[in-house]
Amino acid sequence: MPRIISTTLLFSCLTLSACGPDLENTQTTPATEGTQSEAVAAAKLLNAGGDEIGSVQLIKQSDTLSVEAVVEGLELGERAFHLHTAGICDGPDFKTAGGHLNPFEKTHGSQSEGGAHLGDLPNLVIEARSPFETSFELSGTADELLPLIFDEDGTAVILHAGPDDYVSDPAGAAGPRIACGVLAKN
Repeated sequence: MPRIISTTLLFSCLTLSACGPDLENTQTTPATEGTQSEAVAAAKLLNAGGDEIGSVQLIKQSDTLSVEAVVEGLELGERAFHLHTAGICDGPDFKTAGGHLNPFEKTHGSQSEGGAHLGDLPNLVIEARSPFETSFELSGTADELLPLIFDEDGTAVILHAGPDDYVSDPAGAAGPRIACGVLAKN
């Protein structure tokens, strides 16, 4: 996947940092030039009808782990984006993916006193109809995080209909799950 930061992504990053919460477990980051990176896992995001609307990759770069996503065909607006506890995406509601990935037993949301879940990622702010690309660096080392993501039942990536409010426990009042993908090791 190309590592291009579009004007939309740059504006989204600025919006997240200027107006949004202090994201304790993630941050939006561009790729570092000249640093070796490796795609360690991937998922296809499928909507309730089974149509592919995007893809997600886990990228290991030195000792860091990032989530890179590309989504297409969504209405403009803000959408919650999370890692969920089970790598199962049975539609149409994707509830088989379970709750947010939370191995450290924290409360939900980067603005909550006891948060955030490992699976709490920043909202996607979609402002143009062209493909939307973004990247979030996870807090912790790749060696610590990969066993948590690839535990016995795996991990799913979920896209919600609405934005995460970064506070409401357990899921941020993000609305229905509209797309799901199972992370599979490369």
